Amino acid sequence: MDGRDEFRDFLTSRRARITPDQAGLPAYGGSHRRVPGLRREEVALLAGVSVEYYTRLERGNARGVSESVLDNLARALQLDDAERAHLFDLARAASAGGSPVRRSAKQQVRPIVQRILDGMEGIPAHVRNGRFESLAVNRMGRALLAPVYEGRQLPVSFARFVFLDPRAEEFYGDWERTANDMVAALRSEAGRNPYDKALTDLIGELSTRSEFFRTRWAAHNVRFHNTGVKVFHHPVVGELRLAYESLELTDGTGLAMSVYSAEPGSPSQEKMALLASWAATVERERADPHPAV
Repeated sequence: MDGRDEFRDFLTSRRARITPDQAGLPAYGGSHRRVPGLRREEVALLAGVSVEYYTRLERGNARGVSESVLDNLARALQLDDAERAHLFDLARAASAGGSPVRRSAKQQVRPIVQRILDGMEGIPAHVRNGRFESLAVNRMGRALLAPVYEGRQLPVSFARFVFLDPRAEEFYGDWERTANDMVAALRSEAGRNPYDKALTDLIGELSTRSEFFRTRWAAHNVRFHNTGVKVFHHPVVGELRLAYESLELTDGTGLAMSVYSAEPGSPSQEKMALLASWAATVERERADPHPAV
């Protein structure tokens, strides 16, 4: 991924989605406007920079751009927190110029983090990196996300499951929303780590094998993937509606712990008790596949 191209395409895509009316500007040209959103000169006006300077930025030349100009651009383009952070990430990459793709260092989960996971009885949880690779999981997490982990060794790629495994559309109650969110989160990760070889390889693979991914990737949408509600169609206990939180580990590894919880007193909480019983049975059978009769 070329930093200049990414910076240029992101600015262009954000400009195209805002109308003059949304920006509080008169819509000169009416139906004869040649662009779907704002013109370059309109963005320049809103951001307080010259048209020449903004044109240079939109051509991918971000060398020397100040934080104040980026802040003004974020306001002019009405960026949310995730988009603003992405704009700054892309500006840094574009300013640095081309850099060689780096092989990703092997990420490991510290023993204390695994002990915390294992101590969360009844709570599904796992630790993942920015590429949505699960590096560690507890018993309930493996049970809840059984179709993802089944037959696979850690690390397990949630991104490959969502976009390439035909079971994903049945497992996730709102697969399209889940997939859109994941594309947007991977876009954010690519902005933070544009020269991560494993990430670049993953994006290339998904773009080649999934038309859905390829189309959404081209939209340049970004978002934080920290909290929300997911619906699962579990093959054993049926539909589960669970809140989730993604908690970033503070050890500088870039890893996050995803935790799932059912609303107290809800049907999903009752099914989680069934899931825990099933998980315990599966674990016993795995530990002793040939019990004495």
